[in-house]
Amino acid sequence: MNRDQIKYAAMFTMLLNHIANIFLEPGTFLFEVMVDVGYFTAITMCYFLVEGYGYTRSKEKYGKRLLLFALISEIPFCLAFTEEGTISFVNMNMLFTLFLCFLILYAMEKIPSGTRRILCILGLVFASAYSDWALLAPIFTYWFASCGLRDAQGKMLPAGGRNADQKSHLAGGRNPERKKLLWKVFRKAMLFFGLLNLVENMEQTTPARAVIQSLGATAGIPLSALCIIYLYNGKRSEKHRTFSKWFFYIFYPAHLLILGILRIAI
Repeated sequence: MNRDQIKYAAMFTMLLNHIANIFLEPGTFLFEVMVDVGYFTAITMCYFLVEGYGYTRSKEKYGKRLLLFALISEIPFCLAFTEEGTISFVNMNMLFTLFLCFLILYAMEKIPSGTRRILCILGLVFASAYSDWALLAPIFTYWFASCGLRDAQGKMLPAGGRNADQKSHLAGGRNPERKKLLWKVFRKAMLFFGLLNLVENMEQTTPARAVIQSLGATAGIPLSALCIIYLYNGKRSEKHRTFSKWFFYIFYPAHLLILGILRIAI
C-alpha cells in the first residue's frame, strides 16, 4: 500500500468513528465496533506527520496549513459533537492537536537537548488537554520521532533500509530494523491507550466488561501497525497527488459540517 491509500483508509475509519459517536447508542455492539476501528486514524496520522515533517520542502508552510485548517474545522467540529442544542464549545479539533504535534517536532529539531527542550515539549503535550486525542497524539508523535526512525536530516528510515535507494523501497516487513523500531512504538501505544481505557471503563461497568472494552479499543492500533510495518511501500501514489494532498485537509471540516447538519436535522 502507498501512503495515500493508507491515509484514505484512515479517513474512512475516522468517518465510522464519528458517525458512531454522533448517531449511535453507546454500549451497543455496532457502536463499539465502529468507534474502535476508528482508533486506527489518530496513530496513523501521527506517524505520517512525523514522516511528512522530514520530507516537506517548507516546514513553515506545512505548519501554517495545519493551523489554517484547524481554525476552519473548529466550528464544524463543535457543530458535529455538541450533545444538546445547536452548537457549543466541545474541544479543539484533531487538526489543532496535529498542529501541536508539529510544534513538538519543530522543538525537537530547533531546540538543543536539555531542560529547555523538555519543558517546551511537555508544555505542548499539556496544551493539548482540551483538544481531540488530548495528550495521546502528542505522545505518540514524540515516540515516533524519538525512536530512532529518523536520520540526521530528520527523514524517516525508508521501508527498504537505512541506506536503501529512496526510489526502490521494499515492503516494510522486509526491513528488520524499521520493523523492530516501529513495533516498540506501537506496543507502547497499545499498552498506554489500553490502560487509559481500562481505568475509564472500570468506573462505568463491571471489571470483566471493562477489560473486554479496553482490549477492543486498542484494535485500531495494531491494525495501523499492520499497514505501516508490513504493507506500506514507503511511496506516495503515482497519480492525483495534488488532489490527495488537499483532499485530506478538506475532508476533515467538510465531513464534520455534513454530520453536524444531519445531527441538527435529525
